[in-house]
Amino acid sequence: MESKTYISYMQSPLGLLRIGGTKQGITEVNFCEKDAVPAEQTHEMPVCISDCVQQLEEYFAGKRHDFDLALAPAGTTFQKQVWQELQGIPHGKTTSYLAVSRAVSGEKAIRAVGAANGRNPICIIVPCHRVIGSDGSLTGYAGGLWRKEWLLRHEGALRTAAQISPF
Repeated sequence: MESKTYISYMQSPLGLLRIGGTKQGITEVNFCEKDAVPAEQTHEMPVCISDCVQQLEEYFAGKRHDFDLALAPAGTTFQKQVWQELQGIPHGKTTSYLAVSRAVSGEKAIRAVGAANGRNPICIIVPCHRVIGSDGSLTGYAGGLWRKEWLLRHEGALRTAAQISPF
């Protein structure tokens, strides 16, 4: 039995966020353009979406470092393993694609880890922005590198050029 997906929108300091979820949990948090918002929206929302909006507001206000939400992202088993690993990166820390690759399935999977990271459907909450290049460079972010830099500065993880930790 398939659950109905609910969609809500939230204005953030980084632009508009599209938040999707079912009664089982959050399925997406993505940046979107204002013209992507439909004229008519349903006001019926599962609790997970209202909780998500509240927790994101607290995060942007600097009052929340960790999220406590039921997540239900769609993806392959490997992608879900990578996204689970990302959730272990603490607020205010960064790690490298190589470190995530080693933790998930070995160094040879680094490209697959990068691809899974780039397909993360739940930005900010599943902190793919905390993964940077081994040399400290801010490589790749689906929401744009300027947003990645903003998020890392907001979390205090980007004070100098290279602050990589294996978390």
